[in-house]
Amino acid sequence: MEEKPLLLLLPPFFFCFLLPFSLLAGTAIAKSTIEPCTGTDSCPALLGYRLYADLKVSEVAALFQPDPVALLAANSIDFSVPDVENRILPSGLFLRVPAACSCSGGIRRSLSTRYTVRPADTLASIAASVYGGLASPDQIQEANNIQDPSALDAGRTLVIPLPCTCFNSTDNFLPAVYLSYVVRQGDSVPAVAARYSTTVTDIMNVNNMGSLSVQQGDILAIPLPACASMFPKYASDYGLIVANGTYAITASHCVQCSCGPGNLNLYCTPASLAVSCSSMQCSNSSLMLGNYTSQQTAAGCSVTSCNYGGFVNGSIVTRLSTSLQPRCPGQHQFPPVILPPTTVLHDSFLAPSPSPAEAGGTITTPRSSVPGTLTLPGVSPAFGPTGSTSRASSVRPLSHTLCLLALSLVLLMLLF
Repeated sequence: MEEKPLLLLLPPFFFCFLLPFSLLAGTAIAKSTIEPCTGTDSCPALLGYRLYADLKVSEVAALFQPDPVALLAANSIDFSVPDVENRILPSGLFLRVPAACSCSGGIRRSLSTRYTVRPADTLASIAASVYGGLASPDQIQEANNIQDPSALDAGRTLVIPLPCTCFNSTDNFLPAVYLSYVVRQGDSVPAVAARYSTTVTDIMNVNNMGSLSVQQGDILAIPLPACASMFPKYASDYGLIVANGTYAITASHCVQCSCGPGNLNLYCTPASLAVSCSSMQCSNSSLMLGNYTSQQTAAGCSVTSCNYGGFVNGSIVTRLSTSLQPRCPGQHQFPPVILPPTTVLHDSFLAPSPSPAEAGGTITTPRSSVPGTLTLPGVSPAFGPTGSTSRASSVRPLSHTLCLLALSLVLLMLLF
């Protein structure tokens, strides 16, 4: 007698039970790096966000609630362009969005973002499309205590919990600001490391990774070299840190600070948007903020500079300092700025030291009316910061949808 394969001996209804389990087995769980914390302190962080549609600068700012000028400065986009908040940025453009990373529920996350539900919205569409995978449907549901996710009322305001990390704003004992990066299809750890001028080892240490394996939707914490400030704790901009190759705006839009490209020393000057600001002249000196004088001596070059010391009680603090350097400094080099991009090239990124051509914009050379003044035109395994990993969301490929269809057909056959 001919023996039949075991599967043919199983009753048909067995496959009805088998299919759901196969779906669960094939589900890919996206992971994100979580930094445990205590206390109430916060730090500046960056969120990697890719525009899901053509959006005005003001619309992107409304999604995350940063200052629109701060958003542009963080991406080295010229914020002095007339009516820049109404400039339309192209779909697919990758931006770094400034965020305050706070401690809530024992972990680092940003909870300052609010979203108003639209009629066709679902938790899945808000998470995956509007916020580009930075949040999962489950996280939004939990943060807002939503009992029935299928019954979202249009007009309701939701808190959107977003991933961020601080790690003391250092990486291998050097100043760093951390970017939350959502892994895309085709990404690899070596490629991401190269894109952001870091190493595979550093990314693995920071994210507590046991292997190089990443999947679409994972969220990695990427350390970006940065320029740190030394402002007093009572300054409103205490803890200011600026990623290499970018700018930050502070002191009620009166001061702009830049980082790089020649070194990682924070350099602050009067902002091009300054309208009504307190004095920026250093006491007992004719020097203004960002200016310096130099004199060659037998021992080296004596440099006297007027530096920014923070924003305190509505006043700009300036400090006069003198130092002896091996050689006299030349004209300060500023990070290049670009006009608001209108197109996006394939796989273009505004990386830590932005390439304006990749961003679809035009290079603009900052001009300086006086030396030191800018007006924008128009860790090792033992010491590296370590996070933990958390399951965030699930993604089912098309094949799983076909399996569901097959299951439905089997059920119909059984019923009829």
